[in-house]
Amino acid sequence: MTTRADAHAAAKDAVKAADRAHVFHSWSAQELIDPLAVAGAEGSYFWDYDGNRFLDFSSALVYTNIGYQHPKVVAAVQEQAAKLCTVAPGFAVDVRSEAARLIAERTPGDLDKIFFTNGGAEAVENAVRMARVHTGRPKVLSAYRSYHGATSAAINLTGDARRFGNDSASAGVVHFWGPYLYRSPFHATTEAEECERALRHLEDTIVFEGPASIAAVVLEPVVGAAGVLVPPAGYLPGVREICDRHGIVLVLDEVMVGFGRTGTWFAADHWEVVPDLLTFAKGVNSGYLPLGGVAISAEIAETFARRPYPGGLTYSGHVLACAAAVATIGVMVEEGIVEQSARTGAELLGPGLAELAARHPSVGEVRGLGTFWALELVRDPATREPLVPYAAAGAANAPMAAFAEACKKGGLWPLTAGNRLHVAPPCNITAEDVAHGLEILDGALAVADAHMA
Repeated sequence: MTTRADAHAAAKDAVKAADRAHVFHSWSAQELIDPLAVAGAEGSYFWDYDGNRFLDFSSALVYTNIGYQHPKVVAAVQEQAAKLCTVAPGFAVDVRSEAARLIAERTPGDLDKIFFTNGGAEAVENAVRMARVHTGRPKVLSAYRSYHGATSAAINLTGDARRFGNDSASAGVVHFWGPYLYRSPFHATTEAEECERALRHLEDTIVFEGPASIAAVVLEPVVGAAGVLVPPAGYLPGVREICDRHGIVLVLDEVMVGFGRTGTWFAADHWEVVPDLLTFAKGVNSGYLPLGGVAISAEIAETFARRPYPGGLTYSGHVLACAAAVATIGVMVEEGIVEQSARTGAELLGPGLAELAARHPSVGEVRGLGTFWALELVRDPATREPLVPYAAAGAANAPMAAFAEACKKGGLWPLTAGNRLHVAPPCNITAEDVAHGLEILDGALAVADAHMA
């Protein structure tokens, strides 16, 4: 007689065998990975075929902002599928128009036109194209500590190590240093110094590259995958002023930090900065279906009022993805999820992570906003030497790998990047689940402590 356990084991084996045979995974040496076979998910948890449940402190790849399988979004997708599964992007259709309206209502300033893409990297690609056509200039500036996607322009804009294997050195991209007081490239000792010196460095870079050659500055308002770096108070307004003075388009990449992740609809709202172009994806529909886009200012939209925009996508504004976006934004409003994210950060994650840092010497710094935080792990808190070297792999990354494994054994799925733990649970995570996750982290950090110098 076949038991339920036997059936689950057979299903797991079949899934893993098919994955090994046919799926080519991103950012991986294919024969060195062993992906977990996921059987299901709900809320802030997912589970495998063996019945192991994981509290997801990564929100998948920082996109399940309202958690897994929210019934209202699932129902909206099902209803839309029964009505109309797809239609070409050149037609006007109710759900696409409504998604655009709801997004435009929440973006800063006059960003009232929405160009839909299939994800964040395509959004960045198209924002850069718009900026270049609008200005007639070739160069684009972006920060070294950044990640903007893995398509051609986006990966060249990216500043972190994932760029190395893809950098064509011919993409018209110039990198600069953004603010990061804990590891200040400007030898600053205060937030004010870091802000002033970072802005001066950006200004100098622009001057020496030639302002008339620069189409855009592309920035994550809160740096995401490259560090969860919250800028000093005056930095983004200062960048806005520099761009205005030189006629440079300011593109804010909100792919990771938009739609409640930092406790506001968009991270730019914290500093009341209005970009010329804003890219989004991920949280717009909690990743239930692929969707991204560019929110466009009136001035840049006017450039293409009588001049064709030289770009497009077969699935731009796919109706099922837009239906998920309409439902997701509705849920976020009805359930106060943006406000909940802000409270969770201020009252639970911020204080709770600070308490862990006080107990564990391997935690060099805690930083973040809303439901987006980082613990920077170090070998020595005095020298701030990272727990593992930059872009570490294999044996060099063993301390972080051991820490991550300790998290998983405790029932927490972590998001590690370099020498950091990124804490990014769903924006509507409960207080009880936050407490449970922090308890697991407390135990796992003892493993990191053991790897200190």
